[in-house]
Amino acid sequence: MYIIEDTRQKKGKHDIKHDYFMNNKITLIRSKLPFGDYMMPPKVVIDTKENMSEIAYNLSNGKNHARVREEVKLARDCGSRLIFLIENTDNIKDIEDVKSWINPRRFESPEAIKGDRLYKIMKTMNERYGCEFMFCIPEKSGEIITKILKNE
Repeated sequence: MYIIEDTRQKKGKHDIKHDYFMNNKITLIRSKLPFGDYMMPPKVVIDTKENMSEIAYNLSNGKNHARVREEVKLARDCGSRLIFLIENTDNIKDIEDVKSWINPRRFESPEAIKGDRLYKIMKTMNERYGCEFMFCIPEKSGEIITKILKNE
């Protein structure tokens, strides 16, 4: 089990609670909360990406890939459904369309990731960690975020 503790909780003043959590296999994650001192992780979390290039960089660059993988694993372990909402004007509507995506960076750097490789990374992350990838045009992102969160 995971519990989020507000970072404004003074260290050393809550040792009795912390001992209880530790002895009962409850992991504390410290984060600034908008209100309250403790909360459960949310059921749904949406991580928006500005475009296909941003998600490609996040998933293909070694350091970034490792960071994203750890975030995805943490979301899964906390019981949260993590959705990457990738805004794009590349006519990518679902994960299958990623296979044919042409990375504009390939014109500058032939080593830049290709669409088919990015697709495989996304599928693997979905299968292993349960994160989801959704796609939309930028003008629809607010509407889609609202619908997802209202349905949860």
